[in-house]
Amino acid sequence: MTTRQMLARLGIVGGLWTLLNVYVGSHVLDPTGLSGLPRIVAWGAVLLVAWLPLVAMVTARTGGRGPLMRVLDWAAYSALGLSSLLIVSFFVTDLLRLPATARLVLVVVSGVVLLTLVGIVLARRPRVVRVTVPIADLPNDLAGFRILQLSDLHIGPTIRRPFVDAVVNRANALRPDLIAVTGDVADGLVPELREHVAPLGRLRAPHGAYFVTGNHEYYWDVRGWTNELERLGIAVLSNEHRVVERGSGRLVIAGVTDLSATSDPAAAVAGAPVSNVRVLLAHQPRSAFAAQAAGYDLQLSGHTHGGQYFPFNLLVRLFQPFVAGLHRLESMWLYVSRGTGYWGPPLRLCAPAEITVLELVPA
Repeated sequence: MTTRQMLARLGIVGGLWTLLNVYVGSHVLDPTGLSGLPRIVAWGAVLLVAWLPLVAMVTARTGGRGPLMRVLDWAAYSALGLSSLLIVSFFVTDLLRLPATARLVLVVVSGVVLLTLVGIVLARRPRVVRVTVPIADLPNDLAGFRILQLSDLHIGPTIRRPFVDAVVNRANALRPDLIAVTGDVADGLVPELREHVAPLGRLRAPHGAYFVTGNHEYYWDVRGWTNELERLGIAVLSNEHRVVERGSGRLVIAGVTDLSATSDPAAAVAGAPVSNVRVLLAHQPRSAFAAQAAGYDLQLSGHTHGGQYFPFNLLVRLFQPFVAGLHRLESMWLYVSRGTGYWGPPLRLCAPAEITVLELVPA
């Protein structure tokens, strides 16, 4: 995406976002009876909260994120989460036709502030999720084969090296046989974030670590990021595959580019030898239909974040065929990670972040 395209989209989104924050501002300020200068100052604060995220998104492409910009990032993206929860909350109060009183405003605002603080704490604590995947005719040598999945780290404005270091330490401590990183590893440019992505180079598994692109790699610099991850020792699978052997068992691990590009699950296994298991790494769950037709046994995806925080974890089901967890699609399994990091607001509510361990077992 070019800078001009990004600014055009920000202009449209920014206009709508400002209107939504004006909607919140009217609900908060009207019952107070403020007038004159205090009311002008209050409306200025409302617009500041609305525009902070837009300013942060524009300056993210300028590089040089010093201490002041880091404070701006946290304030901006926390404000984004706070505003979105306030918009939903006041929409509900209007839907229920609750009287617009100062007491109601106090309850709503206090509740949303508390939820925002809780969500920030939860977002920084990905849990380990263990999933058993039954595979028909799985040979003994592949029984218990464990794939560790990281997805949607979104290293960038509020996710930096300490968080990534902690994730890598936990991943290595789980001693997986293979590691899959299913896209959206970073939100920013390589020179700015190289230091913060570097811990991924410490990921260790006997049968290697593999990466496929997500849509956010294409928002920034897809070639730069694939080159950087390869430099760190992580194999990038772009509509291609590798063969993993353990004893007499053979597993094909394939990967496709994000649907933003030319994604082809069938091409990814073209020429692959006969194997006991075929696993596809595909950022978006929508790839599952093509993957099932191409004869895969398991697809690992992310992208949805499980909705990330309430109530969007419910609304996302209107737009995504598969949101989170293990699903059966005819003869194929699909696992959708809720993501290890988060995007935008540093919040997680009712959609916990995860480091996933998938164990293959005989059906």
